[in-house]
Amino acid sequence: MGLKQVQLFVRGRVQGVFFRASTQREAKRLGLTGWVKNRSDGSVEVLAEGEEDELKELIAWANRGPSAARVERVDVRWRGFSGDFFDFRITD
Repeated sequence: MGLKQVQLFVRGRVQGVFFRASTQREAKRLGLTGWVKNRSDGSVEVLAEGEEDELKELIAWANRGPSAARVERVDVRWRGFSGDFFDFRITD
């Protein structure tokens, strides 16, 4: 399906529940690159690149998150692939 980029804004109880570390682990398992970070409004932002099918798997996972998380909503923005990332990192 081709290389793409997706930006996610994950809302709910998603900070202090290992959401970033779990997202990094899942993204690496899927072979994705990019980053994940906490936002000041209590949400988590994810920017990921890779094959569209794997990005869709990450989106599905983000709607559940790790067991301690309570995801209320995931806003998804598809973008063009940039190739700017070489791994998947936790920022901030």
